[in-house]
Amino acid sequence: MAESNAFKQLEDKDKVSTRTLLHEAIPLTGTILSGTYADANINNPAHGMFQSVYDYPYLSSSANHIFDITVGVGASSGLAVNATTGQKSKKKNIYNQMAQLLVGYDATGSVMRFDQDGNFATTTDKYDDVIVIPFSRLLVKDEIKKGTFSMKLGVNVTYRDSTTATPAPYPSSVEITDASGSDSYFVNSPVGEYGILYASNSVGSELTTNGSKAGLIYYQAGIVVLTKELFNTGANGLLDGAVEFNTAGDTIDTILTSSTIEALADGLRNRIDNIQFNNTTELNSTIYFCRANHNEFNYSTNPTYVDGSKIRVKTNSTDEPISYITSIGLYNDKNELMATAKLSEPLRKSPSTEFTLRARLDY
Repeated sequence: MAESNAFKQLEDKDKVSTRTLLHEAIPLTGTILSGTYADANINNPAHGMFQSVYDYPYLSSSANHIFDITVGVGASSGLAVNATTGQKSKKKNIYNQMAQLLVGYDATGSVMRFDQDGNFATTTDKYDDVIVIPFSRLLVKDEIKKGTFSMKLGVNVTYRDSTTATPAPYPSSVEITDASGSDSYFVNSPVGEYGILYASNSVGSELTTNGSKAGLIYYQAGIVVLTKELFNTGANGLLDGAVEFNTAGDTIDTILTSSTIEALADGLRNRIDNIQFNNTTELNSTIYFCRANHNEFNYSTNPTYVDGSKIRVKTNSTDEPISYITSIGLYNDKNELMATAKLSEPLRKSPSTEFTLRARLDY
């Protein structure tokens, strides 16, 4: 304990700031997304602009929001979206909103388009029809760890949905990863760092080119953007054959032009086999080195330290004073107590001993 009214000033050399990154593995199985709860964990808001996925029936107080699914169609899209049945204005508004947030504006003040390779100097290689998956902050924490994202999607032609009690896995699938995210990410986004997603054959050989670019991942925002060509064939499609997105056999282009965002979200969920990534929690710390030199803190202000005006721990006047350090107090410049730290056991302090105690504040 300190002497009465005595405070020791901490200098800059007695303080150091550190940063620790904590990671947690997040696995999301396809059975949770479509099957286990017979879609009772799926919420489709009345406005119809996105679909929310929960890890439990969403009306339960135990349910946790996992992610949303929505669709954006850009102004430069070649799709003729039906204004009546295809939610044209909503899909265009979503594209503009997501592009403003994740891509930003050019020098003329126009909203830029999603770019396949991070090179906004050209007008080619853009994503104009996208599926956007914003993950819950509960899962992402401070960011998705670079190089850990993986999503496996069934891509064989025939569609399966969660009306089957236990839908069998798709016999053909692709895996989407940010394979080079740990060392080849970009920083020219308003929301921080982002990487390119690549699609590789997982089961079967459905991709026309293995390792094709399939979208973008924004690490700090926790948002994944997939190109609709991941489920398409043709000149720009990535597959050998276009897949069905509902029991009627419609392709993704048909859904985008003539159906709702909810319908496309249902089709995507029922093709997800699993999603996994590591999240990141940034833990900032300030470490204070509290030094008790040999001539400091040898007496206590504790009333039990004396008995009848005599120090209890001294038998003779020539004995060394002794105190026991049990806690550390950190004070502000007005000598107001701001934080305390308790020692696991008392430390015996005398003029013949010195201690350096390390107190860490995390925030």
